[in-house]
Amino acid sequence: METFDFTGKTIAITGATGGIANALLHAAAAESVTLVLHGRDRLEVATLASELERDGAQTHMVLGDLANEAEGIADEIATIAEIDILVNNAGVYTAGDILSTDLETVRRDIEINALAALATIQAVLPGMNRRGWGRIVSVSSGGGSMGEGLAPGHAAYAISKATLNAITLLAANAATGGVKANAMCPGWVRTRMGGSGAPRSPEEGADTALWLASLGADGPNGGFFRDRKPIPW
Repeated sequence: METFDFTGKTIAITGATGGIANALLHAAAAESVTLVLHGRDRLEVATLASELERDGAQTHMVLGDLANEAEGIADEIATIAEIDILVNNAGVYTAGDILSTDLETVRRDIEINALAALATIQAVLPGMNRRGWGRIVSVSSGGGSMGEGLAPGHAAYAISKATLNAITLLAANAATGGVKANAMCPGWVRTRMGGSGAPRSPEEGADTALWLASLGADGPNGGFFRDRKPIPW
């Protein structure tokens, strides 16, 4: 298995107890790595933190519901430490087509899948720009890609992920120096969201996120990737 060197880095991740996030964090955890873990369930986040600390990482917990506490959560993440790598991973996957999905459902998906990511980007990107280095990874989906046809049976999800893609591209345009912001699609992964019948493991889903988080100076900025290859917005 490929190893990724995050020595001395501070990594913040939303939705840290999800399957893809869990795989990413265990791959990143090592001595001299600080992990800022966001989640809603204190016990789940604390259990994960204990596992990662056994791997050598230092951890901090940030608790809260991104649907209605996004700005406060983002501010707390930014005040814990200087964030080198931000992974916007938290998300919901709501079923329903464009005609049957009510506006409140769309609003909730946008709040969690997109506006929460915007809040964390606004909180940490200025510091990254000042320091001249940073990586922002937005865990998006081909279901939010206009080039791939969106996800017709999950309208709220498609709208929210398309919004997340726009936010990521704007963040890439605002990044300066050695800062990079990219989006990625993990594919259909065996997680609580993806279900047990999905063909990809959490480790496979996390691979592109780990790659984007560890990009060198010549790596891409403002791209959308699956399996480390560009896909259309």
